[in-house]
Amino acid sequence: MRVRRIAVDYASHTSHVELLEGELGEVLGEVRGVCPRVPLFSTVDGEWVEDGRMGGEYWYRNLRQPVRFGAAVEALVGDGFRVFVEASAHGVLTGAVSDVVSDVVGDVPSVVTGTLRRDDGGLRRFLSSAANLWVRGVAVDWSAVVPEAVGSVSGLPTYAFQRQRYWLEGGRRVADVGGAGLGVVGHPLLGAVVELPDADGSVFTGRISLKSHPWLDDHRVSGSPLVPGTALLELAVRAGEEVGYPVVGELVIESPLLLPEQAELQIQVTVGAPDETGRRPVSVYSRRTDSADGTSWTRHVSGLLATAPETATADFAAEQWPPVGAEPVELSGFYDELAGRGYEYGPAFQGLKSVWRRGGEVFAEVALPEELRSEATEYVLHPALLDAALQATNLGAAPKAQEGQVLLPFAWNDVTVHASGAGELRIRATACAPDAVSLSIADGVGVVVAEVGSLVLRPIGVGELSSVGVGV
Repeated sequence: MRVRRIAVDYASHTSHVELLEGELGEVLGEVRGVCPRVPLFSTVDGEWVEDGRMGGEYWYRNLRQPVRFGAAVEALVGDGFRVFVEASAHGVLTGAVSDVVSDVVGDVPSVVTGTLRRDDGGLRRFLSSAANLWVRGVAVDWSAVVPEAVGSVSGLPTYAFQRQRYWLEGGRRVADVGGAGLGVVGHPLLGAVVELPDADGSVFTGRISLKSHPWLDDHRVSGSPLVPGTALLELAVRAGEEVGYPVVGELVIESPLLLPEQAELQIQVTVGAPDETGRRPVSVYSRRTDSADGTSWTRHVSGLLATAPETATADFAAEQWPPVGAEPVELSGFYDELAGRGYEYGPAFQGLKSVWRRGGEVFAEVALPEELRSEATEYVLHPALLDAALQATNLGAAPKAQEGQVLLPFAWNDVTVHASGAGELRIRATACAPDAVSLSIADGVGVVVAEVGSLVLRPIGVGELSSVGVGV
């Protein structure tokens, strides 16, 4: 349960508000309601406001009574509304609205979006949100939004293209695998799952390639496209959640997973029966889809999954950010320096925004690029985002690689995710062993969302990757 103390001295929507009834009556006594010009559905009364009821007494009830937000959204969906725009400085309710809409109408086309975001509240953000509506088929009066452009606006394809591709290209969609006796996982890297009836285990399957997941092409080491260790961790965590074992007690990367430049890879994640300690074994395998029948699978990861996560530690980034005594670190040239050492990060993996140091601690802010933000909610922790967090450890927490070597994740220990879907993170990293770091990970407002007890980093020669993993 994620909780955070807020700076008020009474509890809204409880009997505490009744202590203020007299004072509020005096302050709001002269407020008179009028019939709204813009149709308004009240979350207090659960109906359309069609008169002047929104006087002082209404606003007292608004503060005292429960907020019937979910019921209001359900009523609007029932009336046929399918487009919801949260007009606020930070869209915190869009997820809740999406859940309600999905519960009521299922797969019926609908659109839920915000207007502005925290630390991104300018006109560009607002116009981007309007464009998001436009490419989803919602009419936008552009002449009212950008009047100076009237008469010179060119029509664009009404689909959300990116980079320089202006032609329609069908993306990968998960087929109805139920007819084949499989269950749908609903994860970008895993499409289906089958339970093993006589072994109390499960096998998760998926396919990845540079074409289906182009952001992976932005993660190259010594010129080779390498599936980041954070993605292998994501696979294990997601499989663990499906079977009720969401904690990664241990995960060892035995062989780096290289992506072919052209071919596609089959992925399998196996979860076995609980051992005598109550933990389940987990492994990740791959093989090329264009390989001849009988080609053996390569095991890249093995480890153990555990049950209920530990309680989150104190919110290290909630009270004061950056922390008191932390000194800023200059980042100019950071990615150029990494490229010179063999880490070739493209835009999707250049998420490190700010770094501070305090003694042996490293603090950082990381964020997904705009084009990947919409995908964040589909992952437990987006691999590109968590990889950016690991990049920060190079600035004071991680061991130093020798000349001609790069450091790669080798062993994850005691990884607990408390909340998923973040698009930006705050990080605290410390060295916990000569070859390992520990991480505390919070969201953009400072609430801890994940913890890594330790991550052991292993040096590998820059020329060794071509001889391990799946050949390119």
